[in-house]
Formats: sequence, C-alpha cells, structure tokens
Amino acid sequence: MSHVFSEETHRNMLARIPHCTGREISDWLRAVEDGPSLFRFEEKVSWLRHEHDLAYGHAKAIIHEYDLRRAARKLR
Repeated sequence: MSHVFSEETHRNMLARIPHCTGREISDWLRAVEDGPSLFRFEEKVSWLRHEHDLAYGHAKAIIHEYDLRRAARKLR
C-alpha cells in the first residue's frame, strides 16, 4: 500500500487527529519517537494502530508526519 499523501489531504488529516483522539500531534510524534525501533512505514503504522487503538488513516498520517519531520532534521 502506498503511503503517499497529497499535501492538502495530509494537513486536513493532521488537523482532525487531536479532535478524534484527544491528543495533540506533538504527543503522537513523541509516542512514535519513544516506541519500538521499526524500519518500515507499514510496520510503524501497524504498531501505532494496535498499541493505541487508532484508525488506519490517523496512524498513517502520524507516521507520515513523523517521517517528514525526521527527514527535515537530517537536512539541517
């Protein structure tokens, strides 16, 4: 399954996550950072879904945002 998002879809999904989950994006990103060291995108999504009972789309958006921010840190 592809993990490509349009920018608009990704931003819209991120905006809804705090309302749907009761937790801010920064909390979710910290949970991923503190979670197990998984390599593949779908492994991270699966872990987040099962560990925190998230919908697939929410978990996918969180992992995608985590990967984007991690890549941006490496470029600096």
